[in-house]
Amino acid sequence: MIGQIAKIRWLPAPLLIAVVTVVTVGVTLMAFDTANAEEKNPVVVMQTSFGEITIELYPDKAPNTVKNFMWYVDKKFYEGLIFHRVIPTFMIQGGGFTKDMAKKQPNPPIKNEADSGLSNERGTIAMARTGEPHSATSQFFINVKDNKALDFKAKNPQGWGYCVFGKVIEGMDVVDEIRDVKTVSRQGYDDVPEVPVVIEKVYVKEVKSKGEKEKKTEEG
Repeated sequence: MIGQIAKIRWLPAPLLIAVVTVVTVGVTLMAFDTANAEEKNPVVVMQTSFGEITIELYPDKAPNTVKNFMWYVDKKFYEGLIFHRVIPTFMIQGGGFTKDMAKKQPNPPIKNEADSGLSNERGTIAMARTGEPHSATSQFFINVKDNKALDFKAKNPQGWGYCVFGKVIEGMDVVDEIRDVKTVSRQGYDDVPEVPVVIEKVYVKEVKSKGEKEKKTEEG
């Protein structure tokens, strides 16, 4: 940069202004890109009776879905609920039922954001729903294999898919342990773990900027 500036002092004034403008804009864009590179996605820790699962969320891809999930985390909605549906060749699902298989009342459903381009790959977390595309509330599932059949294909009831909004970055061994539990039928529901897999706590793990320590953020 210093060498370039030294060379432009003999240019005609209009051209000099143009070159300096380009250099200035370039510096501005460089600073902007650096600032964006330092931003971090939110990370949550799901503490279960089998161990901890750490999940990075993607608000840039599924903003309303992440906002919805974070509301439940903030209100401690998930504490004491279970993974109530476990299929070892498919996924583990939780966030809606107590150990007694009583359904906890969630908020109204949210819009499906499965058209974000994210895929239901192994380790991703996505919203569970009914056959109606925009019916997801609090329940979620973690894919234990690549389930691309669940991806968005078209904006119709058959093609909407299931919205991915994050991915497990630590604790897939815990997910796999949950995947392998023995399941039974209970109160009209199939694939229920015989021994309850309890979600004990979900909290935000605040990722600080470079050079600062990470810390947990919990309500009172």
